[in-house]
Amino acid sequence: MEEINWGIIGCGDVTEVKSGPAFNKVSNSKLIAVMRRDAQKAKDYASRHQVPKWYANADELINDPAINAIYIATPPSSHTEYALKAIAAGKSVYVEKPMALSYNDGKQMVDAANANGVKLVIAHYRREQPFFLKIKSLIDENTIGKVRLVNLSFLQPSINDVIAKSAANWRIDPSISGGGLFHDMAPHQLDLMLYFFGEVERSVGLSTSTTNSIADDLVTGQVQFKNNTIFNGTWCFNVAKTDTTDRCDIYGENGKISFPIFGNQLSLTQNGETTIYEAEPLAHVQQPMIAKVVAYFLGKAENPCNGETALETMKLLDAFTQKQS
Repeated sequence: MEEINWGIIGCGDVTEVKSGPAFNKVSNSKLIAVMRRDAQKAKDYASRHQVPKWYANADELINDPAINAIYIATPPSSHTEYALKAIAAGKSVYVEKPMALSYNDGKQMVDAANANGVKLVIAHYRREQPFFLKIKSLIDENTIGKVRLVNLSFLQPSINDVIAKSAANWRIDPSISGGGLFHDMAPHQLDLMLYFFGEVERSVGLSTSTTNSIADDLVTGQVQFKNNTIFNGTWCFNVAKTDTTDRCDIYGENGKISFPIFGNQLSLTQNGETTIYEAEPLAHVQQPMIAKVVAYFLGKAENPCNGETALETMKLLDAFTQKQS
């Protein structure tokens, strides 16, 4: 294989800028087909993005012999179904986060990929962005000494500019998203914690709905990592606009690193002095990850986020939101 020829299943809003154009901007990568159940929208997307082929049926795209890799960008409820079909067809698979509705659903695709020798990557794409690579390097280089504690607070009003909009608002339907807005946003944050601090020793959480919604909009969770770092997280999607917060503070024995998950400026505090780092905004936020995925699919790099790693994020989502019997 010398080039990755991509097909996208689910060419909705998330693929317009964040990911879709990047498939043609990465070396040895080409987007050759897209699929959406609404044929007119699939055709329109293909026309606007100069994609040669479009489909209204996922099976037809999966079985297109010109396609050797598939990006699944549908809502989570169909991730496992499409991934299993693509794996059965021998196509390399790149799946949006969260990887599935639950840990058990995600494990199905991981087991199938391993059994069939198919490459599977989950789109926890912040791992490859320069901003978060900088934070990881500060931690790994002991810039603030041994990390003791992490506090993360993500508070949003019900109407906000951070969470992607969708016509049917499927993100607050647990049968489609796996939960509420927590399941849409927290995978970014929790995966980064796993990326920074490694294996989990134990975790616990609480969640509830502060309105009449069927999805919880207030979640708290704690994690003790095997390196003894303690993580405290709070997510609420029903606060006053003036209380909007996106902040993560990493406390070490010699200082602190503070940053937003959905921003590009971090502060490093040592001995009472603070240094500010700012990253350039990315035109396509998934492009660094897609570049690594392509290299992995071509046998030139390691997997940037394998299924087993993503399952650890699913475990935390489940642990924080499952009600006690």
